[in-house]
Amino acid sequence: MAKDSLNITYNWQDRKRHLGLPISFTKYAVSDDRLFLETGLLNVKFEEINLYRVRDLTLKISFWQRIFGVGSVIVHSADETNAHLEIRNIKNPRQVKELIHASVEKAKAEKGVRIGEYLDGTRDVCDNC
Repeated sequence: MAKDSLNITYNWQDRKRHLGLPISFTKYAVSDDRLFLETGLLNVKFEEINLYRVRDLTLKISFWQRIFGVGSVIVHSADETNAHLEIRNIKNPRQVKELIHASVEKAKAEKGVRIGEYLDGTRDVCDNC
């Protein structure tokens, strides 16, 4: 676990990889309650998703990703600005997906979020939000 200048403790951090090497200006991180995405070199964009808003996770490993030992985790959330966030070309994608899953379940339990699955795909229900 690592801390940053804002005292946020990260359970996992990585960069988007090219040919298996972390030579990118895209950074990903997971804390106890949020998923972070930072992109850019000169103009930097920061995005985050509250973990209790995550609805589903998808693991995608293409042939080329398998060759270079990376994969992608797609996060489907109830967040309006980032409904589908793809964490691309990261090492150990299976372990990262499981870490995010465990963190999501913990965050939902702490917030008292109950899953309300409707046929039309509408919202979750939150008791304490």
